[in-house]
Amino acid sequence: MEQWIEFVGNNPILSLIWAALVFLLVFGTIKAKLSNIKQISPTELTMLVNRQNATVVDIRSEDDFKKGHITGAKQIAAAEIQQGTVKGLEKLKSNPIIVVCQAGMTAQKAASALLKQGCTTVSVLKGGMNSWTGASLPVVRSK
Repeated sequence: MEQWIEFVGNNPILSLIWAALVFLLVFGTIKAKLSNIKQISPTELTMLVNRQNATVVDIRSEDDFKKGHITGAKQIAAAEIQQGTVKGLEKLKSNPIIVVCQAGMTAQKAASALLKQGCTTVSVLKGGMNSWTGASLPVVRSK
């Protein structure tokens, strides 16, 4: 215990950074558990699409979408979702919606906006398209 006190006394900035990182890690974990937005795996995405007619919304750029996307995914810009100007999702609000981005980080904001717009079940693909392709699941390429 004395070594910890000595370390903190000798390295206050490093100790503060370490404490902040631990706090952010704990806070992020708790926030994710309490959130209405569930993070799902590629396997869970497949099951939701097959069993509950879920809609996959890809918020990546049109060029990235054309390079490879999940079968049946709709490409909608994140800015459109944030502004609430998306047409065509009104009919799908009662079905599960899964938001997909490249790495799973930017999809949270779009999913949150969809919840505020009245969508009942919104999820995010954990790891985004990187996890989908990493699991060797099929992608559709557009010309």
